[in-house]
Amino acid sequence: MSRTWFAGAVENVATFWRIARTDGVTLGFTTHDRDIWIDGVLHCASPGMVPSAIRKSADVDADSAEVRGSLTHEAIASADLAAGRFDLAQVRIGLVDWETGEHEVLYAGAIGAISEEDGAFSAALLSRKADLQRDPVPRTSPLCRAAFCGPGCNLNPQRFTRDVRTVETDAQTNAVTFDGAPDSLSHAGGSVRWMDGALAGTAMGVMGPDAHGALILDAPLDTAVPPGTRARLREGCDRTLATCAERFGNAINFRGEPFLPGNDMLTRYPGPAL
Repeated sequence: MSRTWFAGAVENVATFWRIARTDGVTLGFTTHDRDIWIDGVLHCASPGMVPSAIRKSADVDADSAEVRGSLTHEAIASADLAAGRFDLAQVRIGLVDWETGEHEVLYAGAIGAISEEDGAFSAALLSRKADLQRDPVPRTSPLCRAAFCGPGCNLNPQRFTRDVRTVETDAQTNAVTFDGAPDSLSHAGGSVRWMDGALAGTAMGVMGPDAHGALILDAPLDTAVPPGTRARLREGCDRTLATCAERFGNAINFRGEPFLPGNDMLTRYPGPAL
């Protein structure tokens, strides 16, 4: 679709922006005074939520954009921002003709830093060109650089993932007990993805076991998580060569250099032979 926007003195044009969160929730907003369907997503009328000026360049410098709005909208709550549900969410900003439905995406990126003040929020956006500034060369490390069951590790995640239900939560230690008494030590460094309830779609890391064998999570637990809430639990890995070889039999895919001398070798003095 090709169209020259703002070519006439008066046009039926509004701004829209769409957020695809990492927990699977997609939200759409528009500056028009009524809701508009775009690409199968309902964009709610939110005149108070507008993107600022978008700067795009032809070089490799990252494009800049920002979104400001009010926390009074039911789709964006202060608790969700604090819980990190909008962190690294994918964002599309564009123009739409509210009569014909013609639309064009002007900016694509992800949400970076989010600030909140006086009932309003401000989100800085990171464009796709920001990936060009990342160093693609891996650095040496004694621990494995691959994500457990991810690319490079090549283990089947289904072997180490199970569906469980909560038995008890402890808000004081931020720990949760699941049915079936999963081995808490093997799940240290693993993850929990909630399947229903108030935290549905949210992923949390497992820090380790508490004194009673429950799993301590790295993000605050919602006090509304009742017993029986479904979750998907995945084991963890401490990324050492010994664990990779002995526990998983996967040393051939180990992505680390545990025997490579470090910088301290340069400061050592030779000693007499024993």
